Amino acid sequence: MSALKKQLTSTEINKRNLLKKEKPYVYEKIMKYDEKVKRGESIAILQFQYDYTCNFHCEHCCITKLRRKKGERYFTIEDVRELSRQADEMGLAHIVITGGEPLVFPDFDNIVKAIDPQKFYITSDSNGWFLDEKRAKHIKSIGVDKIQLSLDSLSATEHDEFRRKQGSHERAIRAIDASLDAGLNIILATVVTKQRVRSEEFVEFLEFAKKKGVAVFVTYAKPVGDWEGNFDVLVSRDDMDYMRGLEKKYNVFTHLTPSYGLDMGCISVKRMVSITKYGDVMPCPYIHCSLGNFFKEPLKDIIERGLNIRYFGKYIDTCLIAEDRKFIHEYEGKKIMGKPLPVLCSEVFTSEDLIEANQRQLFRP
Repeated sequence: MSALKKQLTSTEINKRNLLKKEKPYVYEKIMKYDEKVKRGESIAILQFQYDYTCNFHCEHCCITKLRRKKGERYFTIEDVRELSRQADEMGLAHIVITGGEPLVFPDFDNIVKAIDPQKFYITSDSNGWFLDEKRAKHIKSIGVDKIQLSLDSLSATEHDEFRRKQGSHERAIRAIDASLDAGLNIILATVVTKQRVRSEEFVEFLEFAKKKGVAVFVTYAKPVGDWEGNFDVLVSRDDMDYMRGLEKKYNVFTHLTPSYGLDMGCISVKRMVSITKYGDVMPCPYIHCSLGNFFKEPLKDIIERGLNIRYFGKYIDTCLIAEDRKFIHEYEGKKIMGKPLPVLCSEVFTSEDLIEANQRQLFRP
C-alpha cells in the first residue's frame, strides 16, 4: 500500500482534531503535508539545538563533540525569529527545542515566543530535573505543546547511573505526572541498545508507560558522541522487526514508524533535520555532517541540498546510523569519526551519492 494511502489511527485523528481547535494555522500546514511529500519536498521537524548547557553528563551524550570554542557565531533570539520565519515560509510546522537541557536555559520563554506558538507545534526535550508541577503549567501556558522526557529504566539505580545524576529517576517520574496534570502532551524518550531491546525490563517499561497513558519513543543506540565506535550496542534488523511486533501491543514507536498516514522510513532530511547552536544543519541528530549553515544561506536551499543526497532523498527502510553497518563503516567510520564536527557534507558524500530532484522518492513506493 502506498504510504499516502494509509489510514490515520484513532489517536492521530484525535490529536489532529485537537490541533485544529487549538492551533488552526499549524493544522492547515500539516494538512498540506501529503502534497508536499508527493512533490518531493521536505516536511522536516526542526530539532533545534539552541544551546548545549546541561545539568547532566549522560553516558551516551551525542552532542559532546559538537561543542566548539568561544568566538563563533551562535543563535540569538533574533536568529530564532528568522529561523521561524523561514521555516514557516517553507510550510514546516513542528520545532523541537533541545540542547543540552532546555529547561536550564534562562531565555527559554523568549525562545518559545520567538518561534511563535501560533505558527508551530512546539516540543521541548527534557531530562525532567526542573519539570515540577509549577514549571509544567507555566510552559504549557506560554505555548509549548509536548514534552519529550528522557527515561531509560524503571530501575532508579540504572537510570541514574546511565544519566550520571543521582536522583534523576525520581525527578523524571515526578515530571510525568506534572506534565499530565498541566495538560501537556508527553512522551517518554528511551534509549534502546542491543542488550535491552528483548529484555524483560524493557517490556516492563512499556507496561509502565501503558498504565500511565503515555507513549514511548525509542531512540536506537548510535555509535556517535560519547558512544563513538561502540558497535556492541547497535541493534540488528531482526531486533527492529521485534520492535515492530511490540508496536502492535504497546504505544511505542521509533522514527521509522509510519505516522499521520506517511511511511517515510528513515526520516533524515525528509522528515527531520537537526540545527546546531552554531547554525549547521545536519541530516539528523546523529549523522554529524553539515548540509550547510543557516547563518550563511537560506534553510530552504540547505534542505534541498540534503534531499539531493540519495540516502536522504530516497526511501530507506532502516536507520542508517543505528543499524546499516555499511553506511556506518563507509561514512561514519571513514569520513566523520575522529574529525572536528560537524564535517562538511561535501567531504562525506561524493558525486556518486547525488540524485536529481526528479529522482526523489520520499515515501514507500
